[in-house]
Amino acid sequence: MAMYLTRFSYTPETWARMIEKPEDRRAAARSYIESVGGKLHGFWYAFGEHDGWNLWEAPDNVSMAAVALAIGAGGALSSMETTVLLSVEDTIEALEKAKSIRYRAPAA
Repeated sequence: MAMYLTRFSYTPETWARMIEKPEDRRAAARSYIESVGGKLHGFWYAFGEHDGWNLWEAPDNVSMAAVALAIGAGGALSSMETTVLLSVEDTIEALEKAKSIRYRAPAA
């Protein structure tokens, strides 16, 4: 299964609702990813550009995209970015394959 890192920010309205009724959102996040056969590895809040970070594992890109689309359609987030993470082994394999690609710079 592939690993994914999601950075998200809540809307001001979502923060206002959370202040009125604090809620641990890990259970909700876990249920979303488990519904497609995945696993939640971590959920953190943060200072800075993004309000929170999730580390997920999903069977494939389509499954992770489905989770991201469902969450995004809920309206509680002002932004959400998901990055596919590559293992060191996958990166080394990609580097080996890159040897055979004859890249030509534009207008070169």
